[in-house]
Amino acid sequence: MKVLIVDDHILVRDGLRSLLEARGIEVVGEATNGEEAVELARELKPDIVLMDLMMPKMDGIEATKLISAELPEIKVVVLTASEEEEDLFEAIRSGASGYIIKNIDPDRFFELLEAAYQGEPALPPNLARKVLQEFAQPKIERKKRPDAELTDREREILELLVQGITSNKEIAERLFLSESTVKYHLHNILNKLHLQNRAQVVAYALQHGLIPKDKRQD
Repeated sequence: MKVLIVDDHILVRDGLRSLLEARGIEVVGEATNGEEAVELARELKPDIVLMDLMMPKMDGIEATKLISAELPEIKVVVLTASEEEEDLFEAIRSGASGYIIKNIDPDRFFELLEAAYQGEPALPPNLARKVLQEFAQPKIERKKRPDAELTDREREILELLVQGITSNKEIAERLFLSESTVKYHLHNILNKLHLQNRAQVVAYALQHGLIPKDKRQD
C-alpha cells in the first residue's frame, strides 16, 4: 500500500509517517496543501491519499474533487479533526472513500485504511449512520435516470451495500457468487451511476429511494 500524506502541520505529517512506516506501509510523499496534493497524486500515483480538510491555497474538499475526477483509481480518505456533519457530507459528495477523525484509535485507523485500500467505505459506524441518514430522503423525480440501467443482480448487490455489507467476500457469500463476479458487478454499478466509490453508491441509492425502508441498515 502506497500512501500520500496531506496536512499543513509538520508534526501531524511526521507522526503519521512514523505510524504508517511502523506498520510496513510505504509513504511515497507529503503535501502541505491541496494544490501540492493534486500535483503529487498525479506524479506519484499513490493507492491512498490521507487528506486534511483545512489547508492554505486549496482546501481538502477541492483537492478531493480534483483527484477523484482525474484519478479515480486513487482512494482519498479524509483525516481531519472536524466532526462537523457538513464537512463529512461534502467530503463524500466530493468523492472521498472515507472520513476519519484524528482522535481515532490506531488499530481502528489501520482497519479503515485497509478497508479503503480494498475499495470499501472507510467510515466508522457512527459516521456511516450519519451519511445514510443524510442521503435517505428520496427525490420525487424518477425520469430516465442512470439506475434504470441496473440489472436485477446489480440491484441485489446495491441492497446489500445499503444494509452495510460492503466486503466483496461477504457479498459473494450472500449471493453465492465468486468475488471476481462481485467486483465485475460493482464496476458496472459505478460506471452506470457515474460514481467513484461505494459510499457514493449507498448515498445515491438512499437519496433516490431505490431500497425499501425495511431493507435498509438500521
